[in-house]
Amino acid sequence: MADRALRGAGLGSKSFEDETGVEFAPRQQLGFDCPNGHHFELTFSDEAETPALWECPRCGQESRRSDGVEPEAKEVKPQRTHWDMLRERRSIPELEELLSERLDLLRNGKIGPGMRSL
Repeated sequence: MADRALRGAGLGSKSFEDETGVEFAPRQQLGFDCPNGHHFELTFSDEAETPALWECPRCGQESRRSDGVEPEAKEVKPQRTHWDMLRERRSIPELEELLSERLDLLRNGKIGPGMRSL
């Protein structure tokens, strides 16, 4: 077992290649400002789609870009009501027919508070 151990290097943790002659991709620095007053910078590729918001590494608050780029406003869907969901399943004539049936049952005492228990 000891014969197989690599000496002087941790597996997968270090590279012994030299960086001479390596051309790095173009990069850009973006600054972000936290609502708590923290400022930090991140490095992005020039080709990357840059975010307008980033989580602050110190406090976790949502930070905005220092250069004034604002995030896109999200489209807000109106909340679906019970009536909206009912209208997806039934048409107005169907609903009117159901209402008249239920009102007849209520008036005849077959449903509702005036109904006798057996």
